[in-house]
Amino acid sequence: MREIQFREALGEAMSEEMRRDENIFLMGEEVAQYNGAYKVSQGMLDEFGSKRVIDTPIAELGFTGIGIGAAMNGLRPIIEFMTFNFSLVAIDQIINGAAKMMSMSGGQLPIPIVFRGPTGNAGMLSSQHSQNFDSWYANTPGLKVVVPSNPKDAKGLLKSSIRDNDPVIFMESELMYADKGDVPEDSEFLVPIGKATTVHEGADVTIVSFGKVVKVALEAAAELAKDNIFAEVIDLRTIRPIDYQAVVDSVKKTNRLVIVEEAWPLSSISTEITYHVQRYAFDYLDAPIRRINNWDVPLPYAPTLIEMILPNAKKTVQACKDVLYVD
Repeated sequence: MREIQFREALGEAMSEEMRRDENIFLMGEEVAQYNGAYKVSQGMLDEFGSKRVIDTPIAELGFTGIGIGAAMNGLRPIIEFMTFNFSLVAIDQIINGAAKMMSMSGGQLPIPIVFRGPTGNAGMLSSQHSQNFDSWYANTPGLKVVVPSNPKDAKGLLKSSIRDNDPVIFMESELMYADKGDVPEDSEFLVPIGKATTVHEGADVTIVSFGKVVKVALEAAAELAKDNIFAEVIDLRTIRPIDYQAVVDSVKKTNRLVIVEEAWPLSSISTEITYHVQRYAFDYLDAPIRRINNWDVPLPYAPTLIEMILPNAKKTVQACKDVLYVD
């Protein structure tokens, strides 16, 4: 183990896999000469050359289509979006191309491709650069959706995603690239897609989250512990597939559930989990399920309004106390 940044963990994952398999290549805006918009691909051009680390024009529709075509012909592309807000330009290629090709070809054309880049709020970037499309993509059969919360999982999950034969949406956060954490040096270290993890043990209330908002959940758990309330925090890690059983098992232990998600509330992952828990663990619930989402508005520019609209530890603590019926 050694401590490295989130961005370094991602870069290591890509480099290790590219050394292992010459069919893997990276393509996107500024990934080569500039070493990546967020320095995730730093040094990769020097090691792998311009045929495998490819700078593109500002044309997401075009290079996404090229990547999908390459995957159909036996290569294993990694497509980097500078932000998933820009993936909307290429969403037809992803939804109607990558996601459906395996099914429409009767299994003849697997699409081993990874689409990766930052998602969600990253500070004062306003409405068009601060959106969460996690649940949009998770609603699409044929795609897998991965949202890691720490450097260790980021490396292990990205390596698993690159090796997967299905298209994977791999969502990061600009606010996490400098986060540090212990990461194994083993080049065969993998984290399985579709398996949640318990990041904090507790018996009083379950808090479920994923991505950078796991830090909010852990902060809330620390605050609750000061009042002798012990929260169990579940990090989903992937939201298609979702590890429903991990959530249900925790609810059976704590009898209460709060879901924290940086996303609009309608048709969110928190909505899906709420349905599943009331379907399969209703008799174990001692209080209604609570969820903490963004307000149902485009994200504003002003930092005071951003703080008001997004999930935070204070809102999460209060929700946990509400389901415990304590002040």
